[in-house]
Parts: sequence; structure tokens; C-alpha cells
Amino acid sequence: MPALHELTPLARALMIRHIFRKPRMSAAIGLALAIPCMQVQAQEVEFNIPAQSLTSALQEFGRQANLQVLYSPKDIEGKRSTAVSGKASPAQAIAELLRSTDITHSIEGNSVILTKQSFSSSALELGTIAITSNEFGTITEESKSYTPGTLATATRLVLTPRQTPQSITVITRQHMDDFGLNSINDVMRHAPGVSITTYDSERTEYNVRGFAVNNFQYDGIPATRTATYSAGQTLSDMAIYDRIEILKGSTGLLTGTGTPGASFNLIRKKPTNEFRGHFTAGAGSWDNYRTELDVGGPLTESGNVRGRAVAAYQDKHSFQDHYEKKTSVYYGVLEFDLSPDTLLTVGADYQDNKPEGSSWGGNIIYDSNGNFNKMSRSFNNGAHWSSWEQYTRTVFATLEQNFANGWLGKVHLNHQINGYDAPLGAVAAGNPNPETGSGTRLWLNKYVGETKANAADMYLTGPFELFGKEHEFVVGGSVSKKRWQSKSYNRPASYSNLVDDYYEWNGDIPEPEWQFSREYDEITREQGFYTTGRFSLTDDLKLILGGRVSDYRGETVTKTGVVTPYMGLVYDLNDNFSLYGSYTSIFSPQTVRDEQGKALDPLEGDSYETGIKGEFFEGRLNTNLAYFEIKQDNYAVQTGNKAPDGTNAYRAEQGVTVKGYEAELSGELAPGWHLQGGYTHRTAKRDGNKVSTIAPEDQFNIYTSYTLPGRFNALTLGGGARWQSKTWATLRKPVGGTDDFTQGSFWLVDLMARYQVTENVSTTLNVNNLLDKKYYSIMDFYSVYSWGEPRSVTASVRWDF
Repeated sequence: MPALHELTPLARALMIRHIFRKPRMSAAIGLALAIPCMQVQAQEVEFNIPAQSLTSALQEFGRQANLQVLYSPKDIEGKRSTAVSGKASPAQAIAELLRSTDITHSIEGNSVILTKQSFSSSALELGTIAITSNEFGTITEESKSYTPGTLATATRLVLTPRQTPQSITVITRQHMDDFGLNSINDVMRHAPGVSITTYDSERTEYNVRGFAVNNFQYDGIPATRTATYSAGQTLSDMAIYDRIEILKGSTGLLTGTGTPGASFNLIRKKPTNEFRGHFTAGAGSWDNYRTELDVGGPLTESGNVRGRAVAAYQDKHSFQDHYEKKTSVYYGVLEFDLSPDTLLTVGADYQDNKPEGSSWGGNIIYDSNGNFNKMSRSFNNGAHWSSWEQYTRTVFATLEQNFANGWLGKVHLNHQINGYDAPLGAVAAGNPNPETGSGTRLWLNKYVGETKANAADMYLTGPFELFGKEHEFVVGGSVSKKRWQSKSYNRPASYSNLVDDYYEWNGDIPEPEWQFSREYDEITREQGFYTTGRFSLTDDLKLILGGRVSDYRGETVTKTGVVTPYMGLVYDLNDNFSLYGSYTSIFSPQTVRDEQGKALDPLEGDSYETGIKGEFFEGRLNTNLAYFEIKQDNYAVQTGNKAPDGTNAYRAEQGVTVKGYEAELSGELAPGWHLQGGYTHRTAKRDGNKVSTIAPEDQFNIYTSYTLPGRFNALTLGGGARWQSKTWATLRKPVGGTDDFTQGSFWLVDLMARYQVTENVSTTLNVNNLLDKKYYSIMDFYSVYSWGEPRSVTASVRWDF
């Protein structure tokens, strides 16, 4: 028989249970366990665990105490912890943490075992065991909340929102399930401070604090996205994700290059420690059909191997004529407890998006007389064969190793393929004659491309003592290589692109015999070294200092030794409020050159933010009030002369300056009443003139759900609204002069209702754009617009097992 300390935590717990069934052996085993147990219970640790959901608190306890925590998820569901702060032994800390619950604990070696006791004459029974270990932050689907527990997107330090000196919005699994948020576009419409510009049926652009967002992360691994050649990122299906974290401001500490508006971190679902799953089927407006299957649980008797599999399929038509899209999603992940201190995770995901009748661009804004060209919402400027197929393939692996004294090392590897196959044809050029419909032309091109990206991130994190205080430290590095290969095709000269009558267009034209035009093959390499320290200046004052040194090598530009600083300060005023301030930065390499032929220095975005964060009702509710400024430097401006290679020469000037404020609230206001909402105001200027005006300067979002009490608690009702101020673009009119083409301010209202038919079966109804508001977004550089989606209704049935 192997020694007890060689077994996994789950196997050890089961062994203890087996031993306790045999009274004659219990004394000997108890003596064998006594020494390590006494050492664990006696050693004092600096704890800082706010009151919160018990699931989140146990994860923090396990991390800070460097202990495995084993429990039955059913035993702790819906329970809240008591706050623990200051130096204490693990035994004292866990006792205080559980003080307001009916959960008891025991410490066996390196494990803390939680259970509801049920004694018989010969045994102490333990329920199904789960292990809290997730350095990405708190898993939200277990909390059933609209607010997160902990997160690590900003600094790699696992912190609560109140401890993080930047604004961060999290759309949790519960929020997504309540409102049927099945795509990343759905999520962003609910996220405070995020606006969406629709390019066409397949492409969208997200704007935060006046800047387009190109930074995506998957479980913390950075990836960039370009709107010109979209390849799956903005079509991501939410079936495989636990939550979406939106870190606002510059995020260069961990992402390296990018824009200073925000970074989106998509956190995948994890295997469950007991067998469970669900099947969902739904149908909605315009022949929208969707099914989803999600199953997870232990794969071995001891539970040291766990898995999860997700599959989803959606066939969705549209309010636009002759448009349809089929989406297939598959995801699988495995966790292996290689030892009590070593966790290996491997997984893969796959998504296909296959549309028919894709639009390209939008409706032409002006007719030939310079008047607004108001088209029906059902009008589709794309041909029947027009299609922008996009796909994503990812494999990943993570190795976590716990060391002594609370330190943890982690290696994350990621291989991702993003591709597109886009034969496109659409009426988007020219200006139609309002009488005859003549005067417009087709855009006709085909693009086929694929990006293969390999990335690795490695770091070491843990606590250390200095001047009688406990502090935290992270040191790590990342490396990535991305290769983009693409081919472009044009129509043959014999294929006419003229449209006889724009107003009679129905997309019924033959597809051209495409002719090869151009080929791209570009390799981008990035690497960086980063470090972060969280220092306890006093019990109430925490300083976060960090920085990154990055190297970037593209096809035409190389930058080495670029320094990206990070600084944050958090001061706890009392048990509920903390003041904070932060300075963060990010850079983006530029390929344009000056008159001497030298590439301009990287475009830099420096973010400054200060505010007050609140935590109420034992952590069930989080609030944030923030003021922010973003200053952009090294903005490229043409000089009017030429560079040595004959291209236009540029000089670097101060770019866009953004100032604004925002307020956000998320969490549980009362038992069963969940809410998330926020208000954002910002202005973006360059040389005193407003820019980024196709995104609203003011936004307000609020979404809520309430489970009725007493005998009506099978019914959950909810709804929400979002408002945005006017947006506009200054455009040249076909008759001469310019015009501020404007979409006025508007409200959108949504409703939801869920009825729990049985303990395992529920049905949900969602209504979007209840008042059927007509609105559009503007793509200014092509002078086109796209209508927003009309009122839609979706009904679904979910079976949990």
C-alpha cells in the first residue's frame, strides 16, 4: 500500500474515510497524521479574505494557506463566508471563515476537509469531494451570481474586484444563461461601457473609452484581432465559456501590444468534480434554432481525472433577406491531479461559422441628391452566394505546480488557428438615383486566409515577508509567434459590377470566376518579461508595482526593449469602501516611416484612473465609481513629403486624448435579486476636435432578474434596458459639402422569464428590443450604415442532470 502522503487529495480523503470505519486502526493512523497536522495548524499566515460566496472564499483560503480544500459542492452552495484578515494559523482562519455556516472542517496533512457530519456507530461519512484550485479566478457558474469573486486578468495576482486598481466588468455565466447571451456580440451589448459598431453581417467592432478593442485573451493568453480580415473572434459562441472579463484602460502589462481602450478575457469552462450536465433546446424569431449539450465529471473512481465536453449547434436565419448562418461548436477539457500539488489541464475547442448571403459593408447613406437613403431593415446588399466563412481551432495545455510557503508556478501553452474563406459580392459603392435606382456598383472580391498562432506564458507567484508584512510577487514571461497567410482574388474584367436598379436589388447574380490578385505571408514574433509586486505598506494600504519589457518583430518593423509600466494603489477606508488609483500603459508598433526612412516609434497609450470601489452584503454586491484619462502619443501624421522608399512620410504627434467617468454596480441586492448596470461618459479629442464619434459619448445599461419568494419561487422574472447618446460621422455629400450624419439617442428594452417546471427542467422566454426600436450604426470610412436587430423572441427548455 502506498504511503498516505503519496496519494492525491481525493484519494487521501477516501482513504481516511475508509480508515475511520475501522476503530482498531484509527489510533495508529491518528498518531501518524498528528505531526504534519500540528505543523499545519500552528504555522501563522497573513490572510486577507473578504466576506463573499463560500466557494470564492475557499479558493482564496486554499491559495493563501497553500492547502488543498476538499468539499461537496452541494454542501456549500449558496452559503457565504465570514471575512478573515490578519495573521492566523490555517486552523484558526478556516474556523473563522466557516463561522456563520453549518460546515465543519478537519485538517489532514496538506488538505482541509469540509463536511456536514452524519455519524453512525462506526463511521464519519464524507460526501462527494471537490478541489478549489483555479489560478484564473473564481468560477462563476458555481456562484449563480452577476458579480465575480476573484480574477487575475489585470496583474496575474488573484484579487477581488475591490482589490484591483482598474475598472473591470465581468459578465458571468448566470447573466449569460438568464438573458440567452449565446454570442460575444450579445455579451458586449450587455456590458457597461462597451459600444458596438456593425460593419456588416459578419463583422463588428467594439469600442471602449474611445478606442477600438483589438486585444482578446483566452484563459489569459493574448491574441489580437483585425476587423479588416475577421477570423472568428467576434463570432465566438458562449457555450464553452464560464465568463467574459473586460479590463478597461491600457493592459500592456500582460498583453504586450494593443490599443488602450480595453482587453477582453474569455475564460473557458472547467471540469466539474461531480457528474453533472445539461441539455438545452431553443427556437426563436426568423427560424432561429439552437441546441446545446454540456457534460462534466470525474473519469476515475478516485476523481483524480476529471473531464468536460460541450457541443452546440445553431441554425439562424435573419431579419435580412436571403441570409442564414450555421454555427457548430465543440469543446473538450481534461484535468489530471498528477500529485497533491500538481495539476495538468489539456483541452481543445473548435468552431465553424458558415453563413449564406453575407452582406459586405452596409446600406449606402446618401442618394445622388444628397438625401438620406432610407432602406428597409430587411434589405440585404449581399449576393446570395456571398459568404464570409470563419473558423477557429485551438488546443491548449496548462501545468500548475504548488510549492512550499504558498508559491505556485504555471506554464500555459496555446496553439490557435483562425481562418476565413470569403467570396464576397455586395452593392455598397456609388449613390443611387432616387427615381431610377441607377448609379451604384458592386464590391466584388474573394479573400482566403489563415493565421496560425503559438503562444506560451510562464510565471511564478507567491507571498513573501518583508518588514513584518506579507506581500505578493509575480515574475513571468511570454512568447508568441503568429503567421498570417492570405490570398486575394478579383473579378475578371468581363464581369460587370454595375447595378441597374439599387432599389430592386435582390442578390440574384452569378458568382464571378475569381482571378488571383495578391498573396500575403507575414510572421510576427513577440516576447516579453513581466513582473508584479503587491506590497502591504500598512494593513489598509496596498501598492502594486509592475512592468514589462517587450520585443516585437514584424515584417517591416522591429522594436526591442519597449518598457510598459504598471502602478496601482488601493486604500481601504473601512469594511466597505476602498480608494484606488492606477497608471497603466500599452504600445502598438507602427510601420509608417519618417522623411529619413525610419519607422515611427510605437503608438503609446497611457491610462490614468482613480476612483472608489465598494463591497457590500458580505461580498454579494460590488460597486465602482471611476474617473479616467487616456493619452495617446506618437500618432502618425503625414508631412506632405516622401520617405526614401517613395511612400508618404509621417511625423509623430500627440494623438487622441480621452477623459471620462463611469459608475458600475453588479451583484445581489437581496436574496434572489441580481442586477448589473452602469453609466459611462467620455469625450475623445485630437487637436481640440472630437473624434471617435461613431461610438456614443454616454451609455447606460441595467439588467436584472428576480426569483419570486415563497410558493412562487419557481418563477424568475427579469429585464433590462440600455441607452446611448447620439452618434455621428462627418461625411462628404455627393452634391458637395459635408454633413454630420447622425443617429439620435435611443433606448432598447429586453425582458426575460424562467419557470422551474421540475427540479431538473426549466423553460425560459427572452424578448429583445421589446419596443421594436429602429436604430442603426455608422461605418464612416465607407459612408454606409447597418440597421440594428428588430424585436425578437426566443423560447428554450433546459434539462439539468
